[in-house]
Amino acid sequence: MTTEHQVSFFLRELETGDTWRRAAAAKGLGRLGGTEHAAVLVRAAADPAPEVREGAAVGLGRLGVPEAGAKALPALMDDDDPWVRRRASLASIRLELRDREVVDAYGRLLGDPDHHLRINALEALRELGVPGDVPALIRLLGDPAHGVWGRARAMVFMFEKDPDVEAELVRTAQWGADAARVHALWMLPDQHADRLLPSLLRDLTDAPSTEVRCAVAFRLARVDRPETQDALFAVLEADRDPEMARQLLFQLGRSGDERLLGPASRWLSDELAGPSAATALGYVGGRPATRLLRALLTDPTTSAPTLAAAARAYGDMGRWDAVWLLVPLLGHSAPGVYEGALRGLDAMADTGFRPWERAAVARALVARLGVDATLVGVAERVLTGLAEALPGLRELVDRTTSPLVRAAALSLLDPHNAMDTGTPHDLPLFVRHLDDVDMWVRQAAVEGIAHWAEVTGTLPPGEERLRDQLTALDSDPSDSVRGAAAEALRALDGCRNN
Repeated sequence: MTTEHQVSFFLRELETGDTWRRAAAAKGLGRLGGTEHAAVLVRAAADPAPEVREGAAVGLGRLGVPEAGAKALPALMDDDDPWVRRRASLASIRLELRDREVVDAYGRLLGDPDHHLRINALEALRELGVPGDVPALIRLLGDPAHGVWGRARAMVFMFEKDPDVEAELVRTAQWGADAARVHALWMLPDQHADRLLPSLLRDLTDAPSTEVRCAVAFRLARVDRPETQDALFAVLEADRDPEMARQLLFQLGRSGDERLLGPASRWLSDELAGPSAATALGYVGGRPATRLLRALLTDPTTSAPTLAAAARAYGDMGRWDAVWLLVPLLGHSAPGVYEGALRGLDAMADTGFRPWERAAVARALVARLGVDATLVGVAERVLTGLAEALPGLRELVDRTTSPLVRAAALSLLDPHNAMDTGTPHDLPLFVRHLDDVDMWVRQAAVEGIAHWAEVTGTLPPGEERLRDQLTALDSDPSDSVRGAAAEALRALDGCRNN
């Protein structure tokens, strides 16, 4: 059947077919028809059967005649049937309609019961560069569907300079429904906080929703006034809601104010607020905080999240016994505790470990270098400069199956980072990994060779073959590997000239 015959068939079906055949004909006509058939699809958009109206919406989108779409699609976007509304909204997006009627229809769809339609409306309005129905847009900050409120939030940021959007955001931050109000408070520009200060201070204690009070606390913590800080500390002292305590301890913790000591000590045993309490104690410092954190680190009943926070805080404080308390925690069964202890050691590494601490740190970390792929870089940073780690790293390089760990181990064997009596014999380890499938491993190996030549000042055995291997890396897909290979060749030249 030719296209002309198919179009004639679709036209007859639209006149005489049953519901499903008329719907299929409308879709088919949109795919194969021409501009002259637009009026037929506009008439089909008024069909009493929703299936046919849906087909007409699809057909109009496919036909690609914006003028016809502008006539029929705004009405279909208000249709009683959600599938008709959905197809009409997609067709309007496809046709890039910008008429006032279409924009208004998108605005109404912001309040549609179908979350797919709310998403369609947000996407369309973003493409059009207009906020649509501003109150409806701001209400969507409290939408239960993440795909909706996330897009609404992005839209509000996009139009944050729009006076209507800004005014509605402020109004919602004061009087909106709880879910939307929370997001509005988090997004509220700082310049409005002063004007809203009296109502925010009231809501800090009087708002019935914990979520709203936490958002108010976040906003007030950014207001640099003594009265706001005093109000926050007063609530922290008196409030018995764990979520509120967690938020306040988190917001006020960095201040290191001694007023944190009492509330933090009371919340340490709480599963929700305990981690924030431990972190706050680390900022407060001093003997009482040290004693409390040390008790947490040695108590087997301390919950894993609080233990992790306490470990990191204790490392930040750099107490004399921190290494001996944190190293055992690297073997804890909870991954979060390993991270807390590791980051605590990382904080201590900035000032350097004492001679009698270095071997213990090196042994424990080399053995667990691959425990968490996301933390290999942190462990590498702690181990940098620890010659005590080098023997274990030499064994690890060829044993590990993780490219991340292999690259880290080779980097740590680089004599620019640490040296020992085995350093002159490390060259074969680097050479073996010049053709590793992982770019970062190859780069670490090449850099190790360059620095080995610079530090030892000696030409390696099999120099000509090594030069050939390094020269072959001129075709490596990685710019960094090619650059490192050129540096290594220059280092070899330097050794020869010496």
